[in-house]
Amino acid sequence: MLRPLWLVLSLLFAAFAAPAAVVGEDPFDQEIDHVYLTQGGKDFYMDIFRPTGENRKEFYKPTDGGKGLGIIDIVSGGWNTSRARLDEHKGFQVFSILCARGYTVFALRPGTKGEYIFPEMLDQINHGIRYIKAHAAEYGVDPDRLGLMGASAGGHLTCMTALNPQPADPDSKDPLMHFDTTVAAAGAFFPPTDFLHWDTEVEGGIAGQIGELLFKDGIEGKTQEEIDAAAKKYSPLYYVTADAPPFFLLHGDADPVVPLSQSEALLKALKDAGVQADLLVKEGGTHPWITLPNEVIILADWFDKTLAKK
Repeated sequence: MLRPLWLVLSLLFAAFAAPAAVVGEDPFDQEIDHVYLTQGGKDFYMDIFRPTGENRKEFYKPTDGGKGLGIIDIVSGGWNTSRARLDEHKGFQVFSILCARGYTVFALRPGTKGEYIFPEMLDQINHGIRYIKAHAAEYGVDPDRLGLMGASAGGHLTCMTALNPQPADPDSKDPLMHFDTTVAAAGAFFPPTDFLHWDTEVEGGIAGQIGELLFKDGIEGKTQEEIDAAAKKYSPLYYVTADAPPFFLLHGDADPVVPLSQSEALLKALKDAGVQADLLVKEGGTHPWITLPNEVIILADWFDKTLAKK
């Protein structure tokens, strides 16, 4: 029997979370559980990884390309944002590689399936972006050159956020609303992009797997038209416009969870709209793959180039 998609996503990330590829001191200082939002009596957290300029091992291919820049990493494996998911990103060297380039990395945790649905998660991410922009001077980053990234479910949320930016409201009494949520570049590993067209068999169908993320009360009692409309509403593919930021997608051609066609479809839509977009297909890559730190380095190279001042 096929396992639910969210469980497969979580188990695969846990199984493949690589031990540190490089031993020794980290090239960052880590601030744990910084509260960026309190809503409904609950706190939402991000860890902040500040580059120290030290311990930039050769494996990381250190540069100064990220100096004065920030990357927001959406931590959400299987739409689960526990600290275990953040530790998986750490195991894949995401923070070490980016901080060795000079980037300050904000590991944002926007809430977990079962407690929150897609619009709430996206709202929490948008609040985090506004928070980071409002405090950009404190963090020493350029608010107009923020990168956004995520993997799997986090990649889905990354694509949704980057393709559906929220405007600033200069008249709001909330000072954070004076900032928009646009980002300058987006990178995503094996992201779900179109819930209406899913090429692999999933027990209960893809809508059955994401139903509790579409509606607070799930899909029971909903018509197929209602389900399809909600599935489309939270599929990044349908938000592509010519105003989208540059995208870099990374996907394995042997992915048993999120079909490669999901990234291929988004790539085509972006290119058709005239947006700068690239797709790296990892031969034999599953979900994820054990050598993924090498592709994190490639993504860091792309951020170096894409976020550079013109």
